[in-house]
Amino acid sequence: MALNLWGLEDVRARHRLNVMMLHLGKESPRWSALMASEKPLDGKIALITGGSKGIGLAIARSLGRLGAKLSLCARHADKLETAAAELRNEGAKVMVTAADVTRASDIGKLVQKTEQSFGAIDVLVNNAGIGYFGPFQGAAEADWDAVLDTNLKSVFLLSKAVAPGMIERRAGHIINIASLAGKNAFAGGGIYCASKWGLLGLTECMAEDLRQYGIRVSAICPGSVATDFSPHPGKDVRKMLQPEDIAHAVEAIVLQGPKASSARFCCGPPKNPSP
Repeated sequence: MALNLWGLEDVRARHRLNVMMLHLGKESPRWSALMASEKPLDGKIALITGGSKGIGLAIARSLGRLGAKLSLCARHADKLETAAAELRNEGAKVMVTAADVTRASDIGKLVQKTEQSFGAIDVLVNNAGIGYFGPFQGAAEADWDAVLDTNLKSVFLLSKAVAPGMIERRAGHIINIASLAGKNAFAGGGIYCASKWGLLGLTECMAEDLRQYGIRVSAICPGSVATDFSPHPGKDVRKMLQPEDIAHAVEAIVLQGPKASSARFCCGPPKNPSP
């Protein structure tokens, strides 16, 4: 299923989207339960990479408000603790782990710690990502390795680590934060685009591999988002996508009805942020 969502800029748009997604399963008793419940993810465990700031933190806040227990990972322990304190103040149950998601050993420890502390992982959000922007001919091999390892290899490693448990339970969500750079090309974007085009290919193949087990694999492809991920010279950040817009798309995916197997969301701002 592919949906183009341009300008999820307010609460009303969020709820219209959720209602639309839930409509896919309205014949099920789950429809009434979800609509009546303020905490439809109560008892669920969500693991979010890159969860200390920006898009990852916004996703954590959204899923926490829906009742999920949150396991956050990022590279810097101090930033994780700050994020966790904010979320706990809002009533969320949170654990944090400083980890390098490009290392299989770190991922193994992260998944084990999450399962021991909270239980089986129901939702995996592969959000961690870095960028390199400049002509490909000027890039070093280390630049290529850093971007591809973080943006693509980590998704393979983490998804592979949580998939067996999801297969055993025949349920789960894997949500990959991709980019419109995975559908387009631009000067100076060679390495970054390669990682995101690869991520979309991996996502679609994972969806086919796991469909038979009731596991939904989805991708969200935002345009430029107002975070510190990359500079936005000359753009009005008030007109750009906000982290909360991406969180709303994640929320819609995890609340979709049982007849929908996966989704791809392409998100852009409602107005051109350039002057």
